[in-house]
Amino acid sequence: MKSSNPVAYPSLSRRLYSVWYRHVRVYTKNLLSNGLPPFLEPLLFLAGVGLGLSKYITQSMEGLSYIEFLGTGLLVTAAMFTAAYECTFGTFIRLEFEKVYDGMLAAPITVNDLIIGEIIWAGTKGVFFTFAVLCVLTAFRIVRLPEGLLTPLVGFITGVMFATLSLWVTSFVKTIQHFNFYLTGVLSPMFFFSGVVFPVSNLPSSVRFAAEIMPLTHCVRLARAVCIGQYPPGLLLSLAYAVVFTVLTGWLAIRRLRRRLIR
Repeated sequence: MKSSNPVAYPSLSRRLYSVWYRHVRVYTKNLLSNGLPPFLEPLLFLAGVGLGLSKYITQSMEGLSYIEFLGTGLLVTAAMFTAAYECTFGTFIRLEFEKVYDGMLAAPITVNDLIIGEIIWAGTKGVFFTFAVLCVLTAFRIVRLPEGLLTPLVGFITGVMFATLSLWVTSFVKTIQHFNFYLTGVLSPMFFFSGVVFPVSNLPSSVRFAAEIMPLTHCVRLARAVCIGQYPPGLLLSLAYAVVFTVLTGWLAIRRLRRRLIR
């Protein structure tokens, strides 16, 4: 006989929170080794590249000194890399080696809940890594408060964007070594041609068109606008790009990963 009492499933927010909280618990188990590098990496990069090159680059870039220009770009590159690594290597290991998702899907959550929870977690890491870079930049008076306080929000947007893109890439990958093509062939060019180390406007017109397609370009613009407190009307295009990009790649990622999770 069928039971007359319907099964009570948790609310959507509770299901998403459970996926997110699982990752928080795992991440904070080794808090020192996971939490310290985000503060040290920008410090080393600014000392090795920013302080060295700033002595030779005396002209302003988009109204900023070179060390300010570079620092405001690093705010979102940290979010990009942490989200990309989390949703490539991290997701693949949980999927193929540890079989974590098999156990999670045995609970009352759906595949959509699982993937969206992954995306929210990657966005959270984007917030933390951007905040770590902000602390370093503020300590050296490269970014001033309170303007810079909104940059973690841009870090969340960046983390979510690259989480969806990376999950979509992961849905195609059969062996973990294949991620080297994504990291070297996609993320590294973005770092150099998205306005982090030099203005996009200085690029040749053909290369500039490619740079405008790159998602990191729009994240960098959002971060710099927040840091200097200037919001030109064209910034709405970058925000719209972020929304459309996230929705499109998120839909593609969910569609393809569903086939690998439900066998």
